[in-house]
Amino acid sequence: MLNHHSSYTQLLVSFPPRSIKNEEDLEKIQAVVDNLLDKGELTEEEEDYLDLLGILIYEYEEKQNLIPDIYGVELLKVLIADLNLKQKDLVPIFKTESIVSDVLKNKRKLTVEHIEKLAKFFNVSVAVFFPKNPSERDFLEVA
Repeated sequence: MLNHHSSYTQLLVSFPPRSIKNEEDLEKIQAVVDNLLDKGELTEEEEDYLDLLGILIYEYEEKQNLIPDIYGVELLKVLIADLNLKQKDLVPIFKTESIVSDVLKNKRKLTVEHIEKLAKFFNVSVAVFFPKNPSERDFLEVA
């Protein structure tokens, strides 16, 4: 497919780069990338072409690895784990360790007051505790 000293135009003609729309497209581009990398030393044109294909792969993979909307108790669990906190560390927010436990087990819902205190405690906006989609706000206890 690609000869030893390909010009940039020859590379573009041999495999025209297009945005990746599915796994099949990804496999085709990856085969071309692998072929180039197997050559060892690349010309400047081949390196430029490889960079272009790499950008297409990166853009496709970024779209595939969308970060889920984590909010409410799930976000709280992530923050606790990331900061190596214990339930007792959150007692000043929830008043008792049993309330912390119930919230983390989804036996109790977060209140507006909890969210305000959690935001201050973790130094984040209260908005991060709410889902992007308003219809998913059933995790909140409204007094």
